[in-house]
Amino acid sequence: MDSAMFIGTWWSLVPPLLAIVLALVTKEVYSSLFIGVAFGALLYTGFQPWEAFNAFFSIMKDSMNLNILIFDVLLGMIIVLMAKSGGSAAYGNWAGKHIKSKRSALLATTGLGVLIFVDDYFNCLTVGSVMRPVTDRFKVSRAKLAYIIDATAAPICIIAPVSSWAAAVNSYVPADAGITGFQLFLRTIPYNLYALLTLAMVLYVSISGFDFGLMRKHEINAANGDLFTSGAGEFEQIKQEEGSSRGHVLDLVLPVAVLIVSAIGAMIYTGFLDGATDIITAFAGCNAEISLIFATSVTILFMLVLYLPRKVVTFKGFMDSFVEGFRLMIPAVAILIFAWSLKGVGDALGIAAFVESVVGSNASASVFIPAIMFLVAIFLAFSTGTSWGTFAILVPIVIAMFPGADNIEMMIIAVSAVLAGAVCGDHVSPISDTTVMSSAGAQSNHINHVSTQMQYAMVVAIVCFVGYLIAGIVQIWWLSLGVSLILLLIVLTVMKRWTEAKYGKVAESEKA
Repeated sequence: MDSAMFIGTWWSLVPPLLAIVLALVTKEVYSSLFIGVAFGALLYTGFQPWEAFNAFFSIMKDSMNLNILIFDVLLGMIIVLMAKSGGSAAYGNWAGKHIKSKRSALLATTGLGVLIFVDDYFNCLTVGSVMRPVTDRFKVSRAKLAYIIDATAAPICIIAPVSSWAAAVNSYVPADAGITGFQLFLRTIPYNLYALLTLAMVLYVSISGFDFGLMRKHEINAANGDLFTSGAGEFEQIKQEEGSSRGHVLDLVLPVAVLIVSAIGAMIYTGFLDGATDIITAFAGCNAEISLIFATSVTILFMLVLYLPRKVVTFKGFMDSFVEGFRLMIPAVAILIFAWSLKGVGDALGIAAFVESVVGSNASASVFIPAIMFLVAIFLAFSTGTSWGTFAILVPIVIAMFPGADNIEMMIIAVSAVLAGAVCGDHVSPISDTTVMSSAGAQSNHINHVSTQMQYAMVVAIVCFVGYLIAGIVQIWWLSLGVSLILLLIVLTVMKRWTEAKYGKVAESEKA
């Protein structure tokens, strides 16, 4: 069979969609991703078994990002060391004295997620390791914790000028766009409705205590003592880890501070190495992956100096933490490798060319383009599990739709819609690396996180679609954002009153 009939056609969407459907139906992500990659390899080789076998492993090898895997393992080591030193337990005890309610615990988690804006991987794993003991104390389900981590990771990074995401978006803007990549990024921020409304929704559900859909079930179970609902076994060994009685809050706070400062410093430095002349262009041209590896390495050396002289961790225990950190990250690493392989299959099958041909032939300069591009970006990011890949495909297409200075505002709105839709699609996709990292950071069953977050994200997405229709018509950021925010609050309030009238509030949900 000729493999050319599958490349650059709608068949390129079948492998990721197959994997996603299987994952949601079977609630088992590893085999689902494997089947998706295997079927994609068969399509790519025209259903030639031996060639497909070779293509499967070739694509898997070429798609892996070794830098991210190294960063994950080193960060896993840091998390284990924080627990061994007693720093996590000490912070939990300190928080127990200062954080008096579930609402405060949720808001503190949200606040930390907002503060760690440099990189989404860094955000997911750090916030999870720091806040997990606190949210456990106040009976927050692991699915709810994973949602807050995920909702303050990519949505924060995509509106933070100083982040690896800003650098990525900047790199996808053509030189002849009529505006620099960084200027374009700054002007998309107030039009990035999904990111801004997601943060508003997190604050709403944290303050009001409102949960709906599958998340409500998880929160009821957590109130009754079951934080996991399902999938607790894979985290059982980690959960039983006991730390040193000599640990102090600073044993957690200082390493996190060193991690943040060294990551930002390394990003600036690598940007200047690449020829930057100021801090802004340094961030735009930084090597985020190498910077994160450098930051985690510096932090581990700092923890060695901080812990060993005080004997809160033995030298053997310190070295054993590398293996234990790797063991901690095995579920995330396995899913990431398969998810990257699935993206590699999509690239080999020409998914970008197919989407470009569909969008390019059916789009015309109209007020509906932002809303249309928002939906296209959701679908593409959902299917491929990558928001950055979606940026790379759609941002140049959108910019090409609006040539000339007269169309600059409409171009900004449409690019904003792509960025927003990509983050939304990334949120609802079980094969997204950021979603995987959020599950790992919260130590939540991955499918539990995906299924609960999907319902929350869709509420925001529907409101955003209306907001982009308004933005395309009025082309005024504060009006489209204001109307969208009011609409979201109305929708959530109506849902809250209906849910509580029918089912009542989650019993004892505010008690420790």
